[in-house]
Amino acid sequence: MMKHPIVEKVYAPGTAYAPHAGTDRFFQLENGSFQFEGILGQAIAFIRDVQLMDTKLWTLFVNQFRKGDTDDWNVGWRCEYWGKMMRGACMVYQCAPDEALYQVIDATVRDMLTTQDAFGRFTTYSKEKELDGWDLWGRKYILLGMQHFLEICRDDALSEKVLEALKRHADAILDTVGPAEEGKKEILLASRHWKGLNSSSLLEPIMRLYNLTGEQRYMDFAHYIVSRGATTAANLFELAYEGELMPYQYPVTKAYEMISNFEGLLEYYRVTGEEKWRTACIHLAENIVKSDVTVIGCSGCTHELFDHSAARQFDIEEKGIMQETCVTVTWMKFCWQMLCLTGESRWADQMEKSLYNALLGSVNTEQVTENNGFPFDSYSPLLPGRRGRKTGGYQVMEDGQSYGCCACIGAAGLGLAGIAQTVCAQEGLYVNFYHPGKVRALTPAGAEVTLCTETAYPAEGDVAITVQPEKAERFVIGLRIPAWSGQTSACVNGEAVSCKAGGYLCIDRVWQPGDRIELCFDMSVRLILPEEYGVTGMPYVALRRGPLVLARDERLGTAVDSPVDIRADENGVACTQAAEAPFPCTVCLSVEQKDGSAFKVVDYASAGKTWTDESRMCAWMLK
Repeated sequence: MMKHPIVEKVYAPGTAYAPHAGTDRFFQLENGSFQFEGILGQAIAFIRDVQLMDTKLWTLFVNQFRKGDTDDWNVGWRCEYWGKMMRGACMVYQCAPDEALYQVIDATVRDMLTTQDAFGRFTTYSKEKELDGWDLWGRKYILLGMQHFLEICRDDALSEKVLEALKRHADAILDTVGPAEEGKKEILLASRHWKGLNSSSLLEPIMRLYNLTGEQRYMDFAHYIVSRGATTAANLFELAYEGELMPYQYPVTKAYEMISNFEGLLEYYRVTGEEKWRTACIHLAENIVKSDVTVIGCSGCTHELFDHSAARQFDIEEKGIMQETCVTVTWMKFCWQMLCLTGESRWADQMEKSLYNALLGSVNTEQVTENNGFPFDSYSPLLPGRRGRKTGGYQVMEDGQSYGCCACIGAAGLGLAGIAQTVCAQEGLYVNFYHPGKVRALTPAGAEVTLCTETAYPAEGDVAITVQPEKAERFVIGLRIPAWSGQTSACVNGEAVSCKAGGYLCIDRVWQPGDRIELCFDMSVRLILPEEYGVTGMPYVALRRGPLVLARDERLGTAVDSPVDIRADENGVACTQAAEAPFPCTVCLSVEQKDGSAFKVVDYASAGKTWTDESRMCAWMLK
């Protein structure tokens, strides 16, 4: 079977993604295929300018490695910052190329290369303190950050230098970590945290390094990691394969690190072809959806743990640590893997929920200085509370400068949302998200085609896509019809096409330059009740309009703690009218109550943006 020309190029042998070509349904487009406007385009530009272009910040992160023992004193995780933000910067560049950003990325990579020690390590731990705390976690992020840089690097000599440095870095791990009978330290004992879950997540970049080099020692090390099952408490890979327990019932429940391990297991499946590991990953993803995804598309209402969040999101106890941005982004990344693997639109639905609510809500668009004022907030409230309460992964560096894990990971979520906008399959192109702008790709025959999207989505439900192929050609364009859109209309060149919610509308035809696809999604404002999450007896209600969860905000004029009694029809559609908010937002509505009064709501992502009690907010409203 002929491969799509994009697959032949992006997933060629010797690339980190090469095995995907034989296992996956969907594939990402080439770098630079996108040009975004609207909410996502604005968020990407904001993060690029205020964070990713900050050369002093990059230097601060690199200097943690130059010292060689920065994390010794508290076995901390300053070692994760550079690689985590590098991955995000590269993903942002892939979907929104910018020459100035590339130069900054290139410069900090070259700077980091100068910190490799005599043992081959990039680490913030001395040789005496290595393989403790978060050392392997940080070394993992060096591998991942550099590997993502290789995807955008334009200098062949630099790429070769980076790859050789990564091999030395990985070989230093292989020399010291492994089976105890070989006189090495077991990987699950190379940390004092989470029963080895964090150190075991090294699996993903080790698999990517094997794909890049084909060198058997990395595959052998991956076999070893998988054999240890991710924790000393239980083999989580086997538990997921069996599928009988929900993630919150596992003996170790740290959400972000657990998902990271299964990202690696999925890469392991793609190389080995062992179907049980594919099944294990799908089981985990499905069970997270069943038990631990909240109304805003995140997990963890008890600290950063899987905790049956579907039910615990109604816990009235005030929490500062919940709904972690690191969990949001890592969950989106795992859903992206599920989407590519299976071609099932339900995973894009999950990504969209996380993007427009939890992730965009965390972006510090107002550049407030409360709680350090980092570019991304770490935790998101669901019941009445405020943003900006605590900083996830907080560590102090020299001169009192500090940073946090969520601030470093957020850019990867925004970049991913762009990369996943449109994907290719052997038969054509599939549109997952409706960001306004242009997507340039290739048809199955190798001709150029541009999809121009005009829309105010998600503020409005109308979407128009103009198809501009280089020449007339028959191929498929698939359009995701979200599960939430109960009534969707679609037409091509004015002729109606039938479609249904929760799948792709696949249009197989000869596409001519100027062909126009029009979609109209159901943007009714619907009540969401706790019963939808399997919870009864909880006096709360939420509102959803399209992909947007709506929220109260103190600045809208009514106390967010006050009860509501919303007027709705027999189908659960609320009575609302367009309104104006005294602050920037995507959507503002006036919601009618049964007594004739009304209160205002805005999209969740726009609420609470002062990070103070002035903008206390909630998604779940007391009724």
